[in-house]
Amino acid sequence: MSGTFVLVGTLRTTAIAAASPVLQDAVICGHDRDYVGLLGFPNLAACRHVAGDEGVRLTAAELLAHPAVVGALRDGLARMNAECKGSSMRVSRVLLMAEPPSVDGHEITDKGYINQRATLERRKALVDKLYAGGDGVIDIP
Repeated sequence: MSGTFVLVGTLRTTAIAAASPVLQDAVICGHDRDYVGLLGFPNLAACRHVAGDEGVRLTAAELLAHPAVVGALRDGLARMNAECKGSSMRVSRVLLMAEPPSVDGHEITDKGYINQRATLERRKALVDKLYAGGDGVIDIP
């Protein structure tokens, strides 16, 4: 809403690196919104390691809500935010998604990259949830 152009590619790769190993990929959200958010595709194996759940006892939903996973994600992105030079490179909220990107939903390109537009369209309800807040939405300082 500020009219500031967001360098989506740069922000995406910076956020993934900052939230490593929890975040495997992400879709940048924020068009016509007050702040930038992420729909995150987690690295479930890394999340299990972070949560100490190598025995695979937790469901995907429980794993993504685990305090160690949420803390690692929040801490990494908070450090990134502290180093950024403007609002267009700050991530304010994240929603981790248990469902991986869908080939049938055209969320993955022929070259194996995330199709940002298709993912935002297909997961519009999750984008709305990200901005509404509530269960599963992680606020980043």
